[in-house]
Parts: sequence; structure tokens; C-alpha cells
Amino acid sequence: MYFIFSLIALFCWSGSDLFSKTGTSQNDKNSHWHVIFAVGVIMGLHAIISLLLSSVFDFSESSAIIKSLFFTDFKIIDLLRYFPVAFIYLLAMVIGYIGLRYIELSISSPICNSSGSLALVICLIFGLSKLDGAIPIIGVIFITIGILFLGIVDYNENEEVKLARQDKQKFKYRKSFIAIVIPIIYLIIDALGTVGDQIVSELQLFDISEYASNTAFEFTSLIFAVFAFIFVKAKKEKFFDFGDSNQKKLKRNLIFAGLFETFGQIFYMSVMFSDFDAGMPIISSYCVLSVIWSRIFLKEKLSYKHYIAIILTFIGIILLGIFSPV
Repeated sequence: MYFIFSLIALFCWSGSDLFSKTGTSQNDKNSHWHVIFAVGVIMGLHAIISLLLSSVFDFSESSAIIKSLFFTDFKIIDLLRYFPVAFIYLLAMVIGYIGLRYIELSISSPICNSSGSLALVICLIFGLSKLDGAIPIIGVIFITIGILFLGIVDYNENEEVKLARQDKQKFKYRKSFIAIVIPIIYLIIDALGTVGDQIVSELQLFDISEYASNTAFEFTSLIFAVFAFIFVKAKKEKFFDFGDSNQKKLKRNLIFAGLFETFGQIFYMSVMFSDFDAGMPIISSYCVLSVIWSRIFLKEKLSYKHYIAIILTFIGIILLGIFSPV
């Protein structure tokens, strides 16, 4: 089932990318906290629903999809056990949401989502993965060249040309070192979270299932949501403003972002605990869909140099996916 679950996670997380972007306001310095709040609340609700349903119904004979959606064997101790890994993931997410204000989705997504490939290489180095051969190295080389080229092209692009090709967008971006640095920081931190997941799964440091791990992640995400709300309110700033029609649209997009992120996380976790080597590169390639959505819905039109860099990154991810054991 890893292939189907990987595709579901791929589709859902590309949708989360799109709605997180459209739910972000460049003029709102707290926009990343709004996204993390929406994601955390919806994940928390799913965790509570899973606990309630699992206490009433027997899912032992249910299909893998139904169990992934509604079953959990979560115990309170699992929250503490999985907290370090969940914290790393969520820290990366906060950083990624900050980056949405500074750079096109079609540029940031290929960089951010190379984290799965980086994690796979780290696992190879430390013997946490069964994947071997020269292909992973070639894949990593393509990804590295693609990311570096993407950063160089975007940073060195003429400012007038950059603004001219953004005329149809509601987002405007100016040349900024932070615009490229943020996705790279996300890449590294998120990769460490994935490695942590693999350590939990492969080394079996403690008895915890993918269902309990996912619920623990969702409750940790809810904790982040509570922190986001308190942090913004402590600055005596409004967290919600439903009187503005544009704000209503932003909030609606954030709800969809939370839903897609939650379902993507559910099926990602199932892949992590079953077929990490084969599934992870496939899931990482959801940036392909993110680029397509950004071109269709956000009207992001990049230069041919940007697309060359993105294609190089895609090739690296695809190579890792094709030559993973199945």
C-alpha cells in the first residue's frame, strides 16, 4: 500500500502548499502563526476524533486506509516519546510558513521538498536505510545542483525583470538573501525530523506504532497552535478579523491548508513506518504538483533558467524514487 499512500500524501501536501500560500498575507508579519494555528487546530481535532472512534469501534479488521484515517492506539506517554521528532518537524513548518512571504511557491517548494532526499542520504550514511548503489549519489548531485542554480538565478535576476513577470500575481517579491536561505533552513531541519522518524521506526527505541506517532504529532501541533494564539495575543494584536472580506478569504484558505496538511501527514506516517526507502522520495516529489498549482492558480511565471533548475531538482528526486527498492 506504500505506493497509494505515497500518492495520497503527495497530492494532499501539494494542496497544503497552495492553500498555505493563498492563506498568507505579505503585509501580516504574523501570517506564519495563522497558518500554524489552522494546521494545529485541525490536526488536534482529528487526534481527538481518532481517540473517540478507537474507543468505540474495533478497527482490527478494517482496511489500511480506514485504519490510517480513524484508528489510533495512542497513550499519553507517546506524546513525550515522540515530542522531540514532532518538535523538529513543526519548527521546520513554522520556518517554511515564514518563507511564503518572501519567495514564489514554485521556487521554494522544490527546495523545501528535497528534504526527503537529504534525509534518505543521511539514513544511508548511518546505516538506517537499505538503499545502496551509485544512483542515490547521482540523485543528490542533481538535487544539489538544482537548488544552488535556483538560488543563484533568483538572487541575480534583474529587479525590473523580476517584478515585471510578477504583474499578474498578488504577491510581489524583491531580491532578498533571506528568500533563498529560509527554504534551505527548512530543508535541513525537516530532513532531521525525517531521520528522527526513521530512527524511531528502524531502531525501535520504544514501542510506538505509526498510528500513535501520528496522534502524538497532531497533539504536538495543537500545542504549537495554542502557543501561536497566545504569542500573537500577547503582542496585543488581533488574531482574527472577520469584518474584512479579504481576511475571510485568507482564513478559508487556511482551513483548507490545515485539512490537506492533516491528511497528508496521516498517510506520510503510514509510509514512514512501512516503506520509507521507496515512499519517501515519491512523497518528496509533491513539489512537482506544487509548481503546477502555482502556475495555474497563482499565475507564477518563471524564467527558463528557473525551470531548468527546477527540472534538475525533479530529476534527482525521481532518480531516488525509481531506484528505491519496492
